[in-house]
Amino acid sequence: MTQTINRTALFNASCFALITTAFTFSIRAGILPQLGAEFNLSNEDLGFINSMWFLGFPISMILGGLFYHVVGAANIMRIAFVMHTLGILLTIFAGGYTTLLLSTLFIGFGNGCTEAACNPMIADMYTGVKMNKMLNRFHMWFPGGIVLGSLISKFMTDFGASWQLQMWILMIPTIIYAVLFFGKTFPKPHADEAMSIGENIKAMFSPVFIFLFVTMSITAITEFGTTQWAEVILNSSGASGMLILALTTGVMAVARFFAGPVVEKFGQTGILLIGAVLATIGIYMFSVVTGPLAYVAAVIFALGVAYFWPVMVGATAQRVPLSGALGMSIIGGVGMFSTAIWQPVIGSWIDGSRTLMSAEGLIGEALELAAGQATLQKLMLFPLVLIVLFTIFYFWQKGKKPAGAAAH
Repeated sequence: MTQTINRTALFNASCFALITTAFTFSIRAGILPQLGAEFNLSNEDLGFINSMWFLGFPISMILGGLFYHVVGAANIMRIAFVMHTLGILLTIFAGGYTTLLLSTLFIGFGNGCTEAACNPMIADMYTGVKMNKMLNRFHMWFPGGIVLGSLISKFMTDFGASWQLQMWILMIPTIIYAVLFFGKTFPKPHADEAMSIGENIKAMFSPVFIFLFVTMSITAITEFGTTQWAEVILNSSGASGMLILALTTGVMAVARFFAGPVVEKFGQTGILLIGAVLATIGIYMFSVVTGPLAYVAAVIFALGVAYFWPVMVGATAQRVPLSGALGMSIIGGVGMFSTAIWQPVIGSWIDGSRTLMSAEGLIGEALELAAGQATLQKLMLFPLVLIVLFTIFYFWQKGKKPAGAAAH
C-alpha cells in the first residue's frame, strides 16, 4: 500500500506536540507558588489541581489506544489541539479553583491524545531499526521539553513575569504542531498482529502483568511526586526548585538516549532494582542536604527514575506479549492514575508538616525547609517499597528470557 506522506513533517509535529505536553508539566510546576498566592489556595488544593493533569492523561490515552484503528491519528490530534488550546486559555483566564481544575483536566486530555496518536503513527511510518530509533528520538522530547520549560519558567519568574504570560508560552509549540500537521496525509493504521481485545484482557490477568500493574503505580509516583513538587518543596533548601527539575529531567534525557546498552547489560529486572536503590538515595539526600549538594541529589535521583517508565512499558511488551498495545496503554494509564490520586495527598503532607513545624516555633525559611524535608522523608517510602518488590521480581524472573525486543 503506497501512501504519499511527509514523514519528516509528521515526525517534527509529533515532537512539538510532546514538547507541549512537557511544557504543561514543567511550566505549570513553576507557577504553582504564584497560583497558590493569587487564588489563596492551600498545597492540598494545588495537589488536586495537579491531579487533574494526571487524571485526564490516562483517560484519553487509553480511549485513544482503543479507538486508534477506528478514528485514526489525524482525528485524535485534532482533539488534542482543541483540548490543549481550551486548557491553556481557561488557565490564563481562570477565576479561581474550579476553573483551574477544569483547565488542567483539559490539558491532561490533550496530553493523553498526543501519546495515543503519535506512538502508533510513528510505528506506522517506519519499520525495523529505523522505527526503534525514531520512537526513541520522539520520547527524548518529554524530559528534554521539561528541561526547556523549567528554565523558561525560572527565568521568567526571576524577571517578574506573571504566571499568565508563562502560560501563553505553551501556545507556541501548540500552534507549531497544529500548523505542521495541517493538510498532511497520515499513514493508515494497521491492525496489531490481529490480536483481539479479549485475548489482551485475558493476558492481563497473568501474575506478571498484575505485578507490573502494581509496581507501575509506585514507580510513577516516585518520579512525578517528587518532580512536580520540586519548586514548592526544595526552594527553601538553598537550591532552585526549577533548576533541580531542569537538571533532573536533563539527566533523564541523556540516560534514556543511552538506554539500549545499559538495559542490555543489566537486564530489565536489574535496571529496575538499581533504579529503586538510586531513587531512594536521591530522595533521602533531598531530605537532609541543603545548598549545592541538592544538585548532586538531583543527579542521583534522576539516574534512579530515568528508566522506570520505558522499562516498565518494555517489560509489559516483552514479558506479557499477549496483552498487546492495550496492555501497554493500561500500564501507562495506571501510572498516571496513581499520580493523580497521590498529588493532593502530597499537598496535604506539606500543609500538615508546615502546621506541625509552626507549632514547634519555626518560622520563615526554617519552617519551609523543615516542612519540605519532612514531606520528602514520606516520599522516600515509595522507592523503599520498590526495592523489596523489584528484588522479588529479579529472582522471580531470573533465567527467563523476554519474548523479543520491544519497539516502544
